[in-house]
Amino acid sequence: MTDTTRDLRTDTGLDVACHINALLPAADPELLPTALSVLADAGFSRIVLPPLDPKTTDAAALAAVLRDHGMTGLTIAGGQGGQADVSSEDAGRRAAGAALLRDVVDLTVALGGDQMNGVPYGPFGPPQGPTSAAAIERAAAEVGAVADYAHERGVTMTFEVLNRYETSLLNTAEQAMAFAELSGSPHLRIHLDTFHMAVEEADMSAAIRTALPRLGYLELGQSGRGRLSTGAVALADVVRQALDDGYEGRWGVEAFSRSVLAGPVADMLAIWRAPYDDGAELARDAMRVIRQGWSLSTVGRRNQRLARSAAS
Repeated sequence: MTDTTRDLRTDTGLDVACHINALLPAADPELLPTALSVLADAGFSRIVLPPLDPKTTDAAALAAVLRDHGMTGLTIAGGQGGQADVSSEDAGRRAAGAALLRDVVDLTVALGGDQMNGVPYGPFGPPQGPTSAAAIERAAAEVGAVADYAHERGVTMTFEVLNRYETSLLNTAEQAMAFAELSGSPHLRIHLDTFHMAVEEADMSAAIRTALPRLGYLELGQSGRGRLSTGAVALADVVRQALDDGYEGRWGVEAFSRSVLAGPVADMLAIWRAPYDDGAELARDAMRVIRQGWSLSTVGRRNQRLARSAAS
């Protein structure tokens, strides 16, 4: 671990995760150790794992690899749709969807993790039309119950707000707050992603402030899905403003490139180009952007003054 990494972790105090698919097409046991070393050296303390099958994943082996590299894994809830969908009118399908979510909670615990992200409230993909109020209510009730189940096991459950091309159920921070309240769970948290907010929110910082009481994960992603320093979103400013507004939760970094992802996954995510090829440099670039935003924030400036005073 470099001095720069130590400085980043101790100086900023920020808890930052990186999606493993920014570097690897899958959590391959042979390739994962190298990627984890790269992320740890860049200053990350956590990785976001791709959706895993709880029934076929060797949780003990994966947990050991993460632990050996001083990293913690965040899981992603997937698989809603078809015969397992918490938003369905059919009680059996809702129960199957909730069971899938609980299985991911259990996997999270087995991996030594404390957070489960994802899209637990319904199918992911191009919507066929608006989502009914009844479907939203059904999804909220099921997701809220799973959030309580997760909390009892030491896991924070978040739900990601997506853009209109990936769901019609939740697209804005305001809708997310309403969904969280509708869930009836005080433990359910919101996951905002700047990539999606850039599509849906008129004022990104205002959206973050709206979700702040429930915000558990703030993910940084650029407009073109590439390096955080290149794109339409001024991400250092987003970091600065969120910190100034009082956000103290976990951060995430997400980027996707067709040169890194497996073909079917790239197709599902509509990643048709390769905005970058070097995942290691993307991770380092992301940390530079985050560090810049922190340095400009009130808390960052104060900490830097205290550090200078202590050194003099």
